[in-house]
Amino acid sequence: MLSQQTKEPFVDIPEDTIREALKVVLDVRNHPLLIHCKRGKHRTGCLVGCLRKMQRWSLLSIFDEYQRFAAAKARVSDQRFMELFDASSLKR
Repeated sequence: MLSQQTKEPFVDIPEDTIREALKVVLDVRNHPLLIHCKRGKHRTGCLVGCLRKMQRWSLLSIFDEYQRFAAAKARVSDQRFMELFDASSLKR
């Protein structure tokens, strides 16, 4: 069984990985697209949360959407990752 520490998005999802994924998502040549991962909660939630941050959504709205889809699997550490993500480093 994995400890909570090994599940932290800072370990599982390096910020560079999110940035690279966002470049793919933001490139209209890739549209339409489906954002999806094995279980569709944490990595996907963090990616979409960071995308929403780039779209200038409020943190409250980002967290509301994340919690709606992650449900009982929602983690404060995922929200912290989204909150600390520097969306200004990926200007279109």
